[in-house]
Amino acid sequence: MLSDRRQRVLAALIHEYVLHAIPVGSRTLVDNYNLGVSPATVRNELSVLESSGYLSQPHTSAGRVPTDHGYRAFVDDILQSELADDSEPDENMKKAVKELRQSANELDSLMEETTSALARLTDCLSIVLPPSAVSLHLRQVSLISMSDTSALVVVVTEDGHVFNRSVEFHKRISPDKLAEAQNLLNRTLSGKCFSEIRDQLDSSDTVAALSSPLMQMLINVVFDCLQTGEKSRAHHLGLSTLVKQPEFQQSRALMPVLKVLEDDTVMLELMRETDDNSTTVRIGHENDNESLEGVSVVASRYKNGGSDGIVAVIGPTRMDYEQVIKAVRTAKQALQDD
Repeated sequence: MLSDRRQRVLAALIHEYVLHAIPVGSRTLVDNYNLGVSPATVRNELSVLESSGYLSQPHTSAGRVPTDHGYRAFVDDILQSELADDSEPDENMKKAVKELRQSANELDSLMEETTSALARLTDCLSIVLPPSAVSLHLRQVSLISMSDTSALVVVVTEDGHVFNRSVEFHKRISPDKLAEAQNLLNRTLSGKCFSEIRDQLDSSDTVAALSSPLMQMLINVVFDCLQTGEKSRAHHLGLSTLVKQPEFQQSRALMPVLKVLEDDTVMLELMRETDDNSTTVRIGHENDNESLEGVSVVASRYKNGGSDGIVAVIGPTRMDYEQVIKAVRTAKQALQDD
């Protein structure tokens, strides 16, 4: 736990680095922030914060920049009381929620308006997934033999969506073998949503039953069907603004963000990491998905029509966490059922 003084010094450095994206020296902090201590004390505190892993120094003569650990301390220790999810929304948030709801008369339109507002407020990539994208539950899988080496996979969800895919097998599959596979899929996966199926597949008993190449192929087809109907309904904006950030001038740094846009499974994985009743912040290497180690993700679930959706902001670790967390909370309030 950081002392109050070190929290103030760390917060000041982070605010300065967020604004200018250049290493911050002690003189800048003394001149621009009323820290109430001498320059020598600020230099000493910066040295302690660096040795403790909260800051790093790119070059010997340069100032310091926050590490992932430093950002985490800032989010947890400095913003926790101010932005606690169970606190009453402030008047500005209430006004923003009211304006968003008045500008749209159906959920798709509201998601579009909310995504646009998030991108505008945060200068980051903003994503809203509809409830059914993360809570679409599987009702039934049917495997219809077309020939000895091909079949039609029909996936029916509990809300009535129907998807089908043709599959080709590498060897002959008898109708009895296909019926056995169908029964196993339904017995194992029926009634579950995407994230629950992923959890089910992690259990040792299920892995053993579904480990054959045939079952793995069919499971991948089921996953593809569950996602296809919702990909076009995911709303995301802010990429053009994001690429102007210094961190994303190089295409290598931008690739993880592009991957998120191309593959909704990344967002669904994030959904599994997001707490039901709070805003989740994943900073840099805290992201389980390696492709997101260079960015931070602020995400929250919202409930609409009895199902969960997700609202998220993805940006550089040098994001304005206070502003982004407030914006995500506002978006959650706007998207949720009353």
